[in-house]
Amino acid sequence: MIRAGRRSYVQTSQELAAAMGVKIGTFRNSKPYAGKDFPKLISSDGARVKLWDSEQTAAYLAGRPVPELSQDDDEQDLLDRNEAAAELKISPKTWDDYKTHPQIAPHLTKVKDVEHCPRGIVQAFRTGKASATDAAPKGRPVGSGDMVPRDEISTRVGELLDEDPAVTLATVQERVGLSYAAAARALPRLRGERIADLLQNELDLTPEAAAGRLGYPTAVQRTALASAATELRSRQVQPYLQRIADILVGAGLAETQDVRVQRLDGDVLAAAVTLTGSAAPALVWDERYGWRTATSRRHPIGKATGIPPEGEGIRYLSEHQLPEPAELMTALADCRRGSKRPVTDHLAGGTHLG
Repeated sequence: MIRAGRRSYVQTSQELAAAMGVKIGTFRNSKPYAGKDFPKLISSDGARVKLWDSEQTAAYLAGRPVPELSQDDDEQDLLDRNEAAAELKISPKTWDDYKTHPQIAPHLTKVKDVEHCPRGIVQAFRTGKASATDAAPKGRPVGSGDMVPRDEISTRVGELLDEDPAVTLATVQERVGLSYAAAARALPRLRGERIADLLQNELDLTPEAAAGRLGYPTAVQRTALASAATELRSRQVQPYLQRIADILVGAGLAETQDVRVQRLDGDVLAAAVTLTGSAAPALVWDERYGWRTATSRRHPIGKATGIPPEGEGIRYLSEHQLPEPAELMTALADCRRGSKRPVTDHLAGGTHLG
């Protein structure tokens, strides 16, 4: 299974072969992964597509100790077809029928072209399944729409965290009136924000110590710490993004606006600045690809696809992730500058200011 917070580390056979410097045919024939010391597969036994954790394989190939993955189950673990079936004590073929249920289907996700389902969705379905023909879970139906205005979610979930730091997703769903997906976004994010607050106030504090002080159970600390790391990156880059927006306002290219850093799939950060005095409707900053022009003012960032957007009206304005304002302004004003696709993938190096 893909443990919670480990989605970005998933590695295929092709990717592992490339990391080892061998052709995929050689890799498959020699089966280096069959060695007893080689990191174990994270895909299930008998899975058609073999998957590994790239952090583990990189350590092994470098001759370093291989870090262990958590063995604690988490609601956000991603289960493949065989694992989801085992969780429900059914056959994989029966799972193929169950996964079309409206309580499951909206939550299926593909990782490296392999379909997975969050453990929490499978468990909620199992717990509420009264019979083979009546699969409605007790309490709030998983997958139904949210019953609370979006701008109230953080406050309501925060109140539950104040009451009980170990509050579960199921409790959040029931008491706030959220779908599983909304609860699974809100709860880890709020835990991460509170960890980030402590870390910024107490520079000598470790993230793990902060999570412990806040009373977060061990089972949820991985996702909370990952969320905290993303939150700290967001807070670090937001002043730079706001400065760019303010400079654009001063140049008559944008109206005054507060820049909001968004989290895309995989906890990738992105932000948009809408324009009014430019040929482009908006600018988008993405920590993987830097700045680019956008073709929509209403939805400038667009849907997350995992690949850099390309096409008419899209220009990547700098090879740097965080270019100086002067460089950005010059590239925006001169349509001959920039490129149709990003020069580098900035995500590999994270967000760095300085």
